[in-house]
Amino acid sequence: MAQIRKEETLAKLGLKPVIGLLGGIGSGKSTVAAELAKLGCCVVDADRIGHELLDELSVQRKIRRRWGKEVFGPNGKVDRAALGRVVFGQARELAALNAIAHPLIRRRIIQQVGQFQRRKGCQAIVIDAALLLETDWHELCTHLVFVRAPASARAGRVRRERGWGRQEWRDREKSQKALDIKTARAEYIVDNSSSVSCLREQVRSVFQRILDQVGPS
Repeated sequence: MAQIRKEETLAKLGLKPVIGLLGGIGSGKSTVAAELAKLGCCVVDADRIGHELLDELSVQRKIRRRWGKEVFGPNGKVDRAALGRVVFGQARELAALNAIAHPLIRRRIIQQVGQFQRRKGCQAIVIDAALLLETDWHELCTHLVFVRAPASARAGRVRRERGWGRQEWRDREKSQKALDIKTARAEYIVDNSSSVSCLREQVRSVFQRILDQVGPS
């Protein structure tokens, strides 16, 4: 009944569904977001927002005050790799970074969701955020989709795309909710253990089911 009420409310208010993506690091959430964008969705990229915030002087001052010049590059900008080495695996330091960044990221996410709700031609909104459940950002979503992929594939993907070793990948995964928790919270699951074409068809099917439930906005 809760699901029915949610869909009826969206239709009544003329709101677009907001789809949150869950999954382990390297599972392919951004790939799923890109496929949804091809289907007419507008994507909120929390990682990109976080990168942009690191260029803001007020954020840089807070980071310098906490971790010093060692996490800055020769160009005066935050060295994300150096900052990552300082905070990941250190719960206290990671919490300090999150306290700086997360409220600002949330504000930007809300702003973008609002803009996309008003944008003509935008069928739905996708929030691609690694820490969707670890924060309260999932409360902005009307639907949650879990992207499943084997650990070996995920480790290989982050090694190729981000240059992380297996230990760094594991350390970062430990800072997130366990995969079984993410799976349990999701209404839909797409499997990214095969080809891109197979994933594309799954994404298309899930998206159509969401649209069918909500109805025209």
